[in-house]
Amino acid sequence: MWASTGWKDYELLDCGRGEKLERWGKYTLIRPDPQAIWNTPRRHPNWKKFDARYARSNTGGGQWVKKDLPERWQIRYKELTLNVKPMNFKHTGVFPEQAANWDFAMEQIRTAGRPVNVLNLFAYTGAATIACAAAGAAVCHVDAAKGMVSWARENAKSSGLEQAPIRWIVDDCGKFVEREIRRGRHYDAIIMDPPSYGRGPSGEIWKLEENLYPFLELVVQVLSDQPLFFLINSYTTGLAPSVLTYMLETLLTERYGGHTVSDELGLPASDSGLVLPCGAAGRWTSR
Repeated sequence: MWASTGWKDYELLDCGRGEKLERWGKYTLIRPDPQAIWNTPRRHPNWKKFDARYARSNTGGGQWVKKDLPERWQIRYKELTLNVKPMNFKHTGVFPEQAANWDFAMEQIRTAGRPVNVLNLFAYTGAATIACAAAGAAVCHVDAAKGMVSWARENAKSSGLEQAPIRWIVDDCGKFVEREIRRGRHYDAIIMDPPSYGRGPSGEIWKLEENLYPFLELVVQVLSDQPLFFLINSYTTGLAPSVLTYMLETLLTERYGGHTVSDELGLPASDSGLVLPCGAAGRWTSR
């Protein structure tokens, strides 16, 4: 498992009984987590002294029960500064387990010995985008949600990367890639974090298990002649790491060589010593 252990401003304090107790800077949140189904003693005092808790509704969705929490604040991960904003559907705009992937991408870029052009699809609030930019890459950031792209630009500005070579694109990822193919534009590295389920601009239904492989077949067409890496993240529990390996091996290794490694992502819980599973990632590298 790739555990994100480099955080100082974030900490998974404890998890169990379907919830996780987290420290985000100086604020403590309790959020639901479908993986934490074990029953462990809640010894940590912040289970009773939290700043906000996301309470599920019996009819679906839920809401934040706040005691003392601002609408937004900032946390840092190494040279990145990220804006945290608790959202209606339990999320905060930052997925801390992804730090393991940010570290991977930054290391690949910094040791490439050449300019690197990165395409980040389903790029959300842009932590991976600004990680790549901080490492010296030019990045194309694509997400269909205008609000998420605006949030990503805030994160870039907060990280001192407002003038970095980042293209900010609000568009359907599939339609954008099709246009890039027609334009003859290519990228040395691709990052993607596709949703489990979604709808396209014309109402098309996206189901990860059905659409991911055809989408990958499309995306590999915008790789350069000497690609550096390809990173897929999946929070869908139904996709085992080996499935990501097989897809990347099939589409990339036979053509470019290199090798693929896939594994679970996780967050270590400081109180219990457990590592909370947080999906999987597949990484193809040319070296």
